[in-house]
Amino acid sequence: MIRKIEDGDGDAILAIQSACPEIAQWTAWDYVRVARGEMVGWVADNEGVVAGFLVARRIVSEIEILNFAVRPVARRRGIGTALLREVFAWGKACGAETALLEVRASNLAALRFYERHGFRTTGRRKLYYAAPTEDGLELTASLE
Repeated sequence: MIRKIEDGDGDAILAIQSACPEIAQWTAWDYVRVARGEMVGWVADNEGVVAGFLVARRIVSEIEILNFAVRPVARRRGIGTALLREVFAWGKACGAETALLEVRASNLAALRFYERHGFRTTGRRKLYYAAPTEDGLELTASLE
């Protein structure tokens, strides 16, 4: 079940984040802000166990995916696809035309996943990520 992030989801999201060092490492306060509506976010909830999450925001005619991960043990089960479909539907409903995100250049599994869902590389941000330092690839997909 895909649902909006709620106040009580922070610990589960932080646990997923800890298991996924390749994603942005946010603080608990960042996820409180999501639950309060400063950004929009969803979790994949499997009978009370959060298996993945996605956080985004809308900027005029674009949506930006800010943070997104699925528990390593729950990958390749359609959870990421379900979360991505949810944000795409939200973006279309908001009148957005494109989705964008950044991903570590070394994260080949994520790059393949995003390519399967219509994303294309549109730029490179030199030394965008820390720990370890590496480039970020800018990816864009049409929501039409």
